[in-house]
Amino acid sequence: MRLAEKTAIVTGGGSGFGAGIAAKFAAEGARVMVADINPDAAAAVAADTGGIARTVDVADGDSVAAMARAALEAFGHVDILINNAGITHLPKPMEEVTEDEFDRVLAVNAKSVYLTARHLVAHMKSRGTGAILNIASTAGLSPRPNLNWYNASKGWMITATKTMAVELAPHGVRVNALCPVAGETPLLASFMGEDTPERRAAFLSTIPIGRFSTPEDMGQAACYLCSDEASMVTGVAMQVDGGRCI
Repeated sequence: MRLAEKTAIVTGGGSGFGAGIAAKFAAEGARVMVADINPDAAAAVAADTGGIARTVDVADGDSVAAMARAALEAFGHVDILINNAGITHLPKPMEEVTEDEFDRVLAVNAKSVYLTARHLVAHMKSRGTGAILNIASTAGLSPRPNLNWYNASKGWMITATKTMAVELAPHGVRVNALCPVAGETPLLASFMGEDTPERRAAFLSTIPIGRFSTPEDMGQAACYLCSDEASMVTGVAMQVDGGRCI
């Protein structure tokens, strides 16, 4: 029960890594708001974890503000914020990514971190405590060709994590990032271009441990970084990648 009496918001909590984080946090005693653009997915995970479902578009300021208000009304305070919601563009040469695709990737992967900070950081600072975890990617550390603007968005998130950590440390708020390799999530096919046995085998050959990241892997790592056990850890981008970035 490492997160007993803690409260948490998990964006993109309706599936994949977010669902794994929500499940682990609930198992460790946290009260969790499962926030997702898909209301049915959020409701299903919330039902499984005893949490609260919230529909949110993390790229929209009014929607994020409403999510923050709802969490504060339901919980009284927010201890943990997980910025997990993310999207990618399909693999293609950088100049072929459309402007709409670029704008959407940066809005969901980067602007969302700004928006949640805008609406929740002041609350955490006022309490002198809090933990923010940004779900970045190995793509931000070891970029792959044809995912250029997705790579860049995750690199932005890693830099944002470090600067947030420096600024918020005096206020008792820690900020870290996780960098998973691709996992069994709805985005897997998009990363690979197509989900075929051949593509999977080729991708897995680049991961020394020989498997994809799982929602459970992410839940375990996130639980540590957001628990009091990590009270001296801030500004890190922890790789959960089976050795992919070595």
